This record gives sequence, C-alpha cells and structure tokens, in this order.
Amino acid sequence: QVQVVESGGGLVQAGGSLSLSCAASGRTLYAMGWFRQAPGKEREFVAAISRNPSTTYYADSVKGRFAISRDPARNTVYLRMNSLKPEDTAVYYCAADQFLSSITTDSRPGYWGQGTQVTVSS
Repeated sequence: QVQVVESGGGLVQAGGSLSLSCAASGRTLYAMGWFRQAPGKEREFVAAISRNPSTTYYADSVKGRFAISRDPARNTVYLRMNSLKPEDTAVYYCAADQFLSSITTDSRPGYWGQGTQVTVSS
C-alpha cells in the first residue's frame, strides 16, 4: 500500500507565501499533484506534475501564484504558494498515481494523503 504524507500547512496572512511538501512511499515513480477542499465545497484540482518533471498543470485560479515541483528521483513533490488569498483557505491533499491523467483529467488518483490545513487570513 502506498502511503502519501503531506506537511507544511499553517496560517498565513493574505499576500503571504507558504510551501507544502508531500512524500509517497514505494519505488515506483508516480505522477503527483495537489487538490484542495474548502468548507462546504467539493474537492478541486490545484496542480500536478509528471513523473519526469517536465510537464506541469495548474488550475486557472492558481496560475501565476502557485508552483509545483518535484524531486526527479523520488516521489516527493512541493507546492510553493505565493500571493495567497483568503479564498485559498482549504485542506490541501496530495495525490499520486501511475498516470498523470488520473490526476488532471479524472481527478481520481489512486493514492491520497490525509490533508493539511492552509488558512489565509484577510
């Protein structure tokens, strides 16, 4: 069973920055990504990165503000969040899957983390 563990959430003021990290167990390299779920809303896609880190995808709401990156030899992914807004407040979930499309298109990755809270105060 693949374990996915996030870290790095917290409280930040609007306009500030925060970084999230995530590690997935196993020797197989996975495509990885981030989702988020705000109170009362459905979980939504945020960003994803391919196994070789040459391809990245972003939700329109975070383009130009968030940056996803990864260790090319490990299942470790990072999300740098800049210019944060109160509407970015959510539980952020890391995800991993053999196929990038499972994350970007289907929003049904095989493996999920437990989530980490990000709160942006106004």
